[in-house]
Amino acid sequence: MKMKAHQQATEGIPVNGDVLRWARETAGLSIDDVIEKLHRKGVTYKTVLAWEAEIESPTYTQLERLAYEIYKRPLAMFFFPEPPEEATPKQSFRTLPDYEIEIMPSAMRMLLRKARVFQLNLYELFENVNPAAKRIVQDLSFNPNVSAVEMAKTVREYFSVTIEQQSSLKSTDKALKFWREKLETHGVFVFKDAFHTDQFSGFCLYDDNFPVIYVNNSKSFTRQIFTIFHELAHLLFKTGGIDTRIDDYIDYLEGDNKQIEIICNKFAGEFLVPTEDLNLRLKSTFIDDSTIEELARFYQVSREVILRKVFDKGLVNQKYYDEKVSAWVRESTSKSSKSGGGNYYSTQGAYLGGKYIEKAFSSYYQQRITSERLADYLGVKVKNLNGMESLLYSKGNAA
Repeated sequence: MKMKAHQQATEGIPVNGDVLRWARETAGLSIDDVIEKLHRKGVTYKTVLAWEAEIESPTYTQLERLAYEIYKRPLAMFFFPEPPEEATPKQSFRTLPDYEIEIMPSAMRMLLRKARVFQLNLYELFENVNPAAKRIVQDLSFNPNVSAVEMAKTVREYFSVTIEQQSSLKSTDKALKFWREKLETHGVFVFKDAFHTDQFSGFCLYDDNFPVIYVNNSKSFTRQIFTIFHELAHLLFKTGGIDTRIDDYIDYLEGDNKQIEIICNKFAGEFLVPTEDLNLRLKSTFIDDSTIEELARFYQVSREVILRKVFDKGLVNQKYYDEKVSAWVRESTSKSSKSGGGNYYSTQGAYLGGKYIEKAFSSYYQQRITSERLADYLGVKVKNLNGMESLLYSKGNAA
């Protein structure tokens, strides 16, 4: 089914003037600043005032520039009925110390806004009702003093996933897709993006109805899997969280915040590689590179997860641990520097996930939303909707 032609770039696009003004003011810009940044003939002080008063409307091209280049906001936000109430990074990530929030890159702050927009989109698309029959963040909750073993066992039983099922997945990309679908089936939506920073692997935004996990698609599949469960732990503690490779920030935390951050990492490792099961497989086994790689393939996790588990058990020494971690970091850096871009539509499919894409198109087919609104939900230009539709029908939504 071919998408309807969208409005010409020269036609005005009705948007919420209050949101336009809010976006400008929260960006710390005057109307004169906006005019200067637009570099467009015919856009005057009066024009911008008219947009914000909803007397006139910007063209789609102008709106894209306002959103992405000037206000640094997702385009979909400008169609909201009113300016959104945005939580600050500190409110979203109470387990992150102040100094880390202060130096958080602007690109990460933009991703936080995108994640919040996706969360609000879910409310709109599903008419305020999470479609999952069982919702894990409502069904389960834990005290920060819980043991990682007990917590992981409870969650694994809730998902009804055995070690045999996990090991049968055969590849890490299939494992990632399996776990992502498992979370979405239980009420947690997972989105992805290229973070353009190696420091952060992902984050989550807690919400009673539509909790969201956002993952760095530039990381390996195994790291993405680990991040998903690190963030799931945060959600089960009823808080947002962030997965960063810098561990020393934990020393700056206190009380429950410190305990939660520690247990989130332990939970992810314990859920994916249960100690009880690992002990059985390690009986009379000599730990070397081959053993670690074999176990990593069996559980569909990274070698680092296995190495950490055997190190904590005292089966390898500090020297071996440090050497392996350093070597694998160099290897990972080398691989990422050689990787090229993939298919645009497959990438977008991986970012959004099949369930979200299907629901957005379903709303369009039911004539609940326009093609422009559909493009906003999907974060693509209207001209790319045919390609996204082809992806939907080919079931090519990647992990």
